[in-house]
Amino acid sequence: MEKDDIIKARIETVLPMLNERQARIYLSAEAQSIGWGGKSKIAQLSSVTRRTIAKGEIESLLKEDNTPQTRIRKAGGGRKKAIEHQPKILQAIEDIVSPHTMGNPMNPLIWTSKSIRKITAELLTLGYKVSHEVVRQCLIELGYSLQANKKTKEGGDSPDRDAQFEHINKIAKEFAKSNDPVISVDCKKKELVGEYKNNGQEWTPTKNPIEVNVYDFIDKTNGKASPYGVYDIQNNRGWVNVGTSSDTATFAVSTIRDWWKQEGSILYPSSNRLYINADGGGSNGSRNHLWKAELQQFSNESGLCIHVSHFPPGTSKWNKIEHRLFAYISKNWRAKPLTSLLVIISLIGATTTTTGLTVKATLDEKIYLTGIKVTEQEKKKLNIIRNDFHGEWNYVIAPNL
Repeated sequence: MEKDDIIKARIETVLPMLNERQARIYLSAEAQSIGWGGKSKIAQLSSVTRRTIAKGEIESLLKEDNTPQTRIRKAGGGRKKAIEHQPKILQAIEDIVSPHTMGNPMNPLIWTSKSIRKITAELLTLGYKVSHEVVRQCLIELGYSLQANKKTKEGGDSPDRDAQFEHINKIAKEFAKSNDPVISVDCKKKELVGEYKNNGQEWTPTKNPIEVNVYDFIDKTNGKASPYGVYDIQNNRGWVNVGTSSDTATFAVSTIRDWWKQEGSILYPSSNRLYINADGGGSNGSRNHLWKAELQQFSNESGLCIHVSHFPPGTSKWNKIEHRLFAYISKNWRAKPLTSLLVIISLIGATTTTTGLTVKATLDEKIYLTGIKVTEQEKKKLNIIRNDFHGEWNYVIAPNL
């Protein structure tokens, strides 16, 4: 059986020379030559529907019976697209789905948590004349994609997940409007330091791959690296602190403190508040008392009112730092063994994108102890104001007077 790329190349060569009817008959012939499953395969390779290919099969049979040929539609003929009659429909769809948009951190495509039929129903109430098929085509034109299930959920699903996304989006826009900083924070996956395989492929001389260890047993001499990142959303800038100790709340806030001292306070000299978007678990988790205690100390030192919003359980991969910073770091160091801390810092710091991302990486060799407990007395000193909407996820920590 011929390979798909050969069939596709032939189709792309022949189709431009055929009229509409001839193209249908030709594609149906290609499908018949494949046999079972041929219509589906040719439809995929030619971007023509199975219905059109089936019509071509019927037309070829009519030709054999000497039935007069049907009229051939002129180029550009046929019913106009709904978008042409309703030019604002794309923006209407974008407005409907954007608060609910979720992005795969490793893929530029996006998809929506609302179904096509629900979007269609909302458009009908707005006065647009559409079908669910028109909405599907519009979503594709807008860059949305139908996705299969993928194991990315880390916990239970919250009924207020979408509402929390909308809340974060609303607050972030308010901060951006007043030129106050909005940062997304998280700790990237810990990396083994040494001659270990790093996923991905890179151009190298033929049959001359970089040789690495067969087994990923940790080297106690080199240990692991914990890259904790701060992503400045307005300026498209990343700050990554590469730690050699444990990923604790103290380490997380220390990274935020360093970013503010060396970069944030310079970029936002008149700001007296900071908005942090963080995951719901880990060193910056919503239930982590040490995280709040460290933020209180940072607030007292800097004089900043620190606004915090956590992503609901099971949605950490939708944190902007994942797909706007960490994803590009992973691409930059693909297939490169992380042989030393210097190599890791250099690769992170060299990460850029065509949209202007810049990254600064620093090394943090301080020891961060685990198991630190926050006493009840220390909890009472927290100057924390919880939001009426999910106060466990949304709160403000103000300086103690």
